[in-house]
Amino acid sequence: MHKVKVALVTGGSSGIGAATALLLASKGVKVYAASRRGTVQDSSPLIVPVSLDINDAAGLEAVVKDIVSREGRLDAVVCNAGNGIYGPIEGTLEEEARYQFETNYFGALKTIQACLPQFRAQGFGRIITITSVMAILQLPFQGFYSSVKAAMLSLSESLSMELAGTGIQCCSILPGDVKTGFTAARKLNVAAQDPASPYKAAMERNLRKIEKDELGGMEPSVIAKAVLRELKRRNMHVRVIPRIDYAAVGLLVRILPEGAKLKLLRALY
Repeated sequence: MHKVKVALVTGGSSGIGAATALLLASKGVKVYAASRRGTVQDSSPLIVPVSLDINDAAGLEAVVKDIVSREGRLDAVVCNAGNGIYGPIEGTLEEEARYQFETNYFGALKTIQACLPQFRAQGFGRIITITSVMAILQLPFQGFYSSVKAAMLSLSESLSMELAGTGIQCCSILPGDVKTGFTAARKLNVAAQDPASPYKAAMERNLRKIEKDELGGMEPSVIAKAVLRELKRRNMHVRVIPRIDYAAVGLLVRILPEGAKLKLLRALY
């Protein structure tokens, strides 16, 4: 049976990506940790920092080619790089919405497409996308983030069917609240910064709630462990929600009628 010995992790300079790179390296996996900064948090001979903008298709192809020339293989890719915008849908500029999709969706898509030819040539590959419980649990004022994560979840599950029988598998991991630099890096769109916005009071309450939840959230290592478990499996799960409480919420929202689910979320957020 094939084992994962070489992996590419995007967004590998901090947060979930850095934790994943460190954990995989501790298990003997050679990790190419890619980020725009091209830095890594932890020094390990098995972690190689890579400077990469995943919106650059040619750059991605060059990185994959370099990895294969060095290692003779590439067994897995973890699509983790991403960003977030916050604000009401009303008044969101088209360029702001496109910004949200550029890295989170199209960047991940380009990453997967760059790796697929090598996976297909060797008859083995593992594709893990880090999405979010917000793919199935939509929240107010984060409509575009929820949308892009839902799109990535759908893409991964469609791709898993297309690749049946090739030796290439896909898994989406849907984290809940995680304590990372994502909270501080969140961008408020123009409409969210308007002091006369009719949503101002609701947004302030909502933002306090989600920031408190994120800062009190799980450690990135919890998600890294979920990645490792899937990469070690003979058959990866198609969808994984780490930690039992978030998994229970995921089950609840699938059972509740949509109207009841949205009413509950409005009350909470």
